[in-house]
Amino acid sequence: MLNPTPGGTPLVTIASVSVLPLVFTSGWASGINAYAVVLLLGVFGATGITDEVPESLQRTDVLIVAGVLFACEAVADKIPYVDSAWDSVHTVIRPVSGAVVGALLAGQSGSLPDLAAGAVGGSTALASHCVKAGTRMAINSSPEPFSNIIASTAEDLGVAGIISFAIFNPQAAAIIAAVLLLLGLLLLIFLISRIRRFLRRRAQRREEKRIAAQLGRPPD
Repeated sequence: MLNPTPGGTPLVTIASVSVLPLVFTSGWASGINAYAVVLLLGVFGATGITDEVPESLQRTDVLIVAGVLFACEAVADKIPYVDSAWDSVHTVIRPVSGAVVGALLAGQSGSLPDLAAGAVGGSTALASHCVKAGTRMAINSSPEPFSNIIASTAEDLGVAGIISFAIFNPQAAAIIAAVLLLLGLLLLIFLISRIRRFLRRRAQRREEKRIAAQLGRPPD
């Protein structure tokens, strides 16, 4: 819902509707790029576009940290094998971020219990993270690097677009996020063979490094 500010600028509020769609959408996006979600929500709140973003996400230090980490992810996410290592590290971070953001949004509007919203945000983030990580493993099974760049750029643009849309139309954005999550899970099932190939190749590379290290070790 849009309410005019004293200066006539539209202000987005979601207090009159359930916050669940926004929690679900932010959870889906957090599973792909948690730092972008925190950064975008914080900027929207700090600039006055919406008054429903918790003040804790609008703090300058939070925005700076989120911006720096987003820049790091933007680089790491486009490098073959580095992106999968980055995903492994964020297996816990992304679901936790989705849960925290969901709980904060629910606490701000009061339309959902904080714990329930945290569970929705966290579980959705975990599901979308699994889709992202699995898809990257499948992509890394091919030697060329361009697919990583294309996939990463598409993910960044998708997160930015759907979070921005969710601020103005949370229900429609949640439907889009749900469809994308379902399609991602189906794609993940389709790519299982390529994911297994990636895991075998990674295990082989580790074994080759271990053997090389043993051969280069000086005799006792």
